[in-house]
Amino acid sequence: MRVAQFFFFAVGIYLVSLFIPGLQINNFFSALLYSCLILILIFVLWPILLRYTKGFLFLTFGLGSFFLSAFILWLASVIIPGVTVNGWGWITAPLAVAFVFVIVTGILNVDDDEVYARSIHYGLKRKTSKSSTKEKPGFVFLEIDGLSERVLREAIKKGAMPTLAGLVADGSYKIKEWETDLSSQTGASQAGILHGCNKDIPAFRWVDKSNNNKIVSSNGIGDAQAIEKLISNGKGLLSVNGGAVTDLFTGDSKDNILVYSVLKDIKQLYSESWSAFYSRPFNVAHIIVLTFLDVLVEMRSRYRQWRDDVQPRLKHRGLKYFAARAGANVILRELSTYTVIGDIILGQKDAVYTTYFGYDEVAHHCGVSDNECFYILSKIDKRISRIIASKEYGKRPYYISILSDHGQTNGATFKQRYGSSLHEVVKKLLPENEEIYQDLDSNQDHFGQMINAPSDSIKRKIKGRSEEKKKKEARAIVLASGNLGLIYFTIWPRRLTLEEIDQVYPNMIKGLLSEDGVGFLMVNSQNQGSIVLSGKGRYFLKDDKVEGENPLATFGEHAAMHLRRTNSFNHVPDILVMSMFDTEKNEVAAFEELVGSHGGLGGDQSKPFIMYPSEWNLDNEEIIGAERVYQVFMKKINGATNFQ
Repeated sequence: MRVAQFFFFAVGIYLVSLFIPGLQINNFFSALLYSCLILILIFVLWPILLRYTKGFLFLTFGLGSFFLSAFILWLASVIIPGVTVNGWGWITAPLAVAFVFVIVTGILNVDDDEVYARSIHYGLKRKTSKSSTKEKPGFVFLEIDGLSERVLREAIKKGAMPTLAGLVADGSYKIKEWETDLSSQTGASQAGILHGCNKDIPAFRWVDKSNNNKIVSSNGIGDAQAIEKLISNGKGLLSVNGGAVTDLFTGDSKDNILVYSVLKDIKQLYSESWSAFYSRPFNVAHIIVLTFLDVLVEMRSRYRQWRDDVQPRLKHRGLKYFAARAGANVILRELSTYTVIGDIILGQKDAVYTTYFGYDEVAHHCGVSDNECFYILSKIDKRISRIIASKEYGKRPYYISILSDHGQTNGATFKQRYGSSLHEVVKKLLPENEEIYQDLDSNQDHFGQMINAPSDSIKRKIKGRSEEKKKKEARAIVLASGNLGLIYFTIWPRRLTLEEIDQVYPNMIKGLLSEDGVGFLMVNSQNQGSIVLSGKGRYFLKDDKVEGENPLATFGEHAAMHLRRTNSFNHVPDILVMSMFDTEKNEVAAFEELVGSHGGLGGDQSKPFIMYPSEWNLDNEEIIGAERVYQVFMKKINGATNFQ
C-alpha cells in the first residue's frame, strides 16, 4: 500500500504541475525522483529546521511552517533535474502537495492513524527526550459540541463513527445520557463542567439591568472574561497542570489555546502546545486545502437540500456561514487534534479539555440528523481515532472521555411556522411608538464572533451610533437562545412582577399566551411567587401546585426544578418564554432562525452524553446539571492512582 501511495502521489504531483504556476516538472521520471527526495528531506531536514526556527514559528503563530515547507520543495527542485519551483511556486507548490495528499489518501483510504501520530511524535522527538515520565494517568476530555445521546447512537448505527462504535462494541467504553441545566447551551454547560459553577447564566445572551441594561453574551470576548471571573474559584477541572484548547472557558488552566475567555491574552498564541501543530510538514497548506474543500462540500449541501426539498430548512445561510463552518469544522478541528496529540505524546499535562464545534455549527443550519451532520461526525470520529492512536507514543497513560455539553432539537423556526418573530409579537403588544430592541440573529455560537467581527465592525462604522442609541432608548429588549425567549423591560432597574406587567402592559401576558407557538411563560408574582403560565393552566413553582392543565407536562420530569433554579438567578428576564414542543415529532420552534436549536427545554437539546471507560462504573450515577459532571470528573482525576 505504501508503494502504491507513493506512486500515485508522484502521478498527482506531475499532473498538478501541468496546471499551476510556479511549479514545473518536465516528465514523470523527474516527478518520481522529486517525490522521493521530498520524503528524504522531510525525514532528515525538517527536524533540523524546526530546531533552529522555533522563534520564527512562534512569532508567526506556526504559519511560518508553510514557508519552511516551500523551502523544502524549492531545495528538492534545485537538486532534481527537470523540476523548477520559483515565483508563485513558493505558495502554490505546498498547496499542490497538500491537495495531492488529500486526494491520494482519500482514494486509497490510507489516512493511517498510526502514521499520523508517529509523524507528530517524530517532530516532537527532542521535547519527549527531555520530558520526564509520569506514572499517574492523565485525562483527556473530548467534547463534541451539540451532539445529543440519541443522535450519537444513530451515527454509530449508521456507521458514521466507526471508532466510537468499536470502543462500545468491545466493551471498553459505555455511553451515558446526562441532563443539562436551563439553559441548554455551551455558556452554561462549559461553565459548569470546567468550573463547577454556572449560576447566574440564564441563557446564551441576557440583560444585566444593574449595568445600564448591558446585553451580556457568553461568546463576547470581554463578556466571557468577566463571566469566568464570576464563576471561577481557582479549582476548575484543569486547575492542576491542565490545558484548555478551543473552549469557551479555561477551567482555571494556565496553558490555553484559542480559549474565548482569555482570547485577549496574546500569550496563548505562544504556548508550547502549538509545537505539535507545526511539527508536521505541510500542515498549514493541508488545512488551507481542507478549508477550500469544505466550502465546496457546503455548496453541495445547499444544492442537495434545495433539490430534495428538505424540510425544515434554512433557505438563506448567507456568505459568512461558509467561513463560520470552515472555521469550526476544519481549522479549529485540526488545531485541537494536533494539540491534544502533542500533549498526550509529551505527557506533561494532567488534564486536557478540547471542543469540536463542527457538528453544532452544521446541525444549526442543516438539521440535527441531516446527512451533512453524519459527514461532519465521521470526520470528528477520524480525529478521535488519531488521538487514541497517539497513546502508543506517549510517556504516560491517559484516560480519554468523549462527551457533549448539550444536544439539539430539530424543528421549523417560530417565524417559519407562524409568520412572525418573537420580537414582532412583543412589539405589537407594546404601546404604539414604544421603542423595542431585539437580538434574535442566528446563534453565533462560540467562535462565530471571530469570523463575523470584521464585517460587524464595518457595519457599526457605517451605521455610526444609531444602533447603540436605539438600544439605549428601547423600553423593551427581546433576546433568544434557541426556543428560549427572554423579555426585559428596561426602564425598571429590577425584575417586574406579574402584577406590575399587567398594570403597565395589560395586553402583554394575554397576548403572548394566545400565540400558538408559545409553550409557556415564567413570571414572578408578588403574591404567589414564581408561576409558569400557559393558555390552559398554571404551575406554581413555590409549592408545586397546578391549576388546569400542567404547562410543564411535556417538558421533562425535571422542568420545574430547572425553572426554580433559573428563577433564583440575578439576571432572569421579566418574562421567560418557552416555545411549543411537539412530543410526537420531537420538535421545537426556535426563536432564532435555526432549524437545529438549543438553549431551552424540550427534546434532545437537554440530553447530551458522556462516553467513558467502562472501569469508571458510572452506570448508577444520576447526572443532572453540568456542575454534577464537574464533580464526577474531578472525583476521577483526584482518585487516579493507577491505570488499567
